[in-house]
Amino acid sequence: MEQVIKNVFVSIPFTMLLDSYLDIFLEQGLNPEIGLDYPALTRCSMDDFKKIAATFHERNLSFTFHGPFMDISPGSRDDEIRAVARKRFEQVLALIPIFKPRAVVFHPGYDRRHYSWYLENWRERSLEMWSWFSGRVNGEGSRLMLENVYEDRPEDILFLFEALSSKQRVGFCFDMGHQRVFSKATATEWLNCMEPYLGQVHLHDNLGGWDDHMGIGMGDMDFSPLWNHLARLKGRLPVITLEPHREIDLWPSLSALEKLKLF
Repeated sequence: MEQVIKNVFVSIPFTMLLDSYLDIFLEQGLNPEIGLDYPALTRCSMDDFKKIAATFHERNLSFTFHGPFMDISPGSRDDEIRAVARKRFEQVLALIPIFKPRAVVFHPGYDRRHYSWYLENWRERSLEMWSWFSGRVNGEGSRLMLENVYEDRPEDILFLFEALSSKQRVGFCFDMGHQRVFSKATATEWLNCMEPYLGQVHLHDNLGGWDDHMGIGMGDMDFSPLWNHLARLKGRLPVITLEPHREIDLWPSLSALEKLKLF
């Protein structure tokens, strides 16, 4: 179990880490993937961020980031909406030198129900925003990861990786829970298409009806396509983050990874 804990990240909103879960993370030696949502970016002070970062660095623990995604539309036609997204991105950039995260996860934000009506414009605007942001993230010594959510198929966002991955500036974060609930393509189709860009995976379980974020084994997902894929990548594994939404679901997830003997 020690090797698993050492090599994976556990999702936690910064406000929850600050208010309730700091001691648990430190006692268990957990590497946090810090959720930088609107409350964190507007309520918390720079001193709050510096204090937490220093506490973990003193214990040689590592970070990843998950950027804000609620109401964030980097590909919007509305310049004022894009300006809000850029403001939140700038706030995340300011924290990278403090935490030195291994990766910075964001959502591309494509949903055909919203954007298929002006797809080419959405693609152009998205590429412009992510090109700027990935360059800044890379310049700070981290790497941007773009995660699937509501996309029907990998081809919906493939163009971003084809355009931005030549300098290893952008990786793909595969969320199999999102794929199961929201996508029309299979996990194998996603993995085969995005394999050259795979840089991170988000792990949680569900019952197929909604994005439940259960612990691994607490739902009924068939993880075998992903487990088989990761087994072939031994020695060059992507960043692995567990995303349980309840504390009791963390330990089954860690146990499931221990059985895979990836580390």
